[in-house]
Amino acid sequence: MATRTRRPERREEPLSRERIVEAAIGLLDTAGEGGLTFRALAERLATGPGAIYWHVTGKEELLSAATDAVVAGAVTADTSDATPQEAIRALALGVFDAIDAHPWAGTQLARAPSQSPLLRVFEHIGRQVQALGVPHAAQFTAASALLNYVLGVGGQNAANARGHQLDTDRTEFLSTVSATWADLDPDEYAFTRNVADQLRDHDDRVEFLAGIDLIVTGITARRWPTDPAPS
Repeated sequence: MATRTRRPERREEPLSRERIVEAAIGLLDTAGEGGLTFRALAERLATGPGAIYWHVTGKEELLSAATDAVVAGAVTADTSDATPQEAIRALALGVFDAIDAHPWAGTQLARAPSQSPLLRVFEHIGRQVQALGVPHAAQFTAASALLNYVLGVGGQNAANARGHQLDTDRTEFLSTVSATWADLDPDEYAFTRNVADQLRDHDDRVEFLAGIDLIVTGITARRWPTDPAPS
C-alpha cells in the first residue's frame, strides 16, 4: 500500500487591519478606485469578505485608511533641525511624491476635507506656518494656500503622468506640446511661445518646489494684519 505524502502546512500571516490596508493600496495602485472591491480584496488576501468586515466597516473607511497610510509616510520625516521653510519644502515634496506614486490618494485627499488624511497634512503645514511667525488671524489663509497648491499641483502631475503612460512617454509628450506652443500665433501668444523651450526641458519636482518657495516667500514678506491685543 502506497504511503501518502503529507503536505507541509502553510503558515499564513494572521489577517489584520494593517494587512488589509496594505492589500487595498496594492489594488488601488493597479486597478484604481473602481477595482477596489471586497471580493477582489478577499481574493488577494486568500480570505472571505466577511473576515475583512471584522476590521473595516466598508469601502469609504478602507479608502480613508489607505490614504492615511500613504500620507503618514510623507509627513513623518524628521524636520526637528530644519527651518520652517525647509520643513515646508520637505513636507510638500513628500506629499507630491506620494500622490505621484499613488494617484488615487490625491483624489481622496481633495474629496474628503474633514477626514484625517487631509487634516494630517494641514496640521503639519499649519505648525510650520506658525513657526514662520504668521499672525494668528492670517494662519488659516497661509496654510490653506500652501495646502491647495500641494494638492492641486500634485493631483495634476499625477493625472498627467497617467496620460503619458497611456499615450506616450513624458519626453516625447513635452516635445510635442513644446513644438505646438512654439508654432502659436506670435501676437496672440507671445509669452507662451517665448517659454516653449522651458516647457520641453522642465523638471516637475523642481518646478513644484519653486512654486512652494514663491508662496513661502510671499507669506514671509507680506505685511499681515496684526492680531488684536488681548482685552
